[in-house]
Amino acid sequence: MNIGLAILLIVLALAGGTFLGAFLVRKQIEKDFAENPRLNVDAVRAMMSSMGQKPSEAKVQQVYRQIKASQKEATKKK
Repeated sequence: MNIGLAILLIVLALAGGTFLGAFLVRKQIEKDFAENPRLNVDAVRAMMSSMGQKPSEAKVQQVYRQIKASQKEATKKK
């Protein structure tokens, strides 16, 4: 086998592996963010308190579910 061909195949395999790995990592991160949003119930409660609202547990859960649903919808549209 020609040495130039061997080097070309190694470079192509390295580039292909890099792009495939980046694609798979991106998909995994998107899946993790969809299942576990960055905002949690405590963050929503703190956000509502900072806006001057007295957060009831029902309102906190409602806002949290809305945030989680909107994130799922956004990932489905991509």
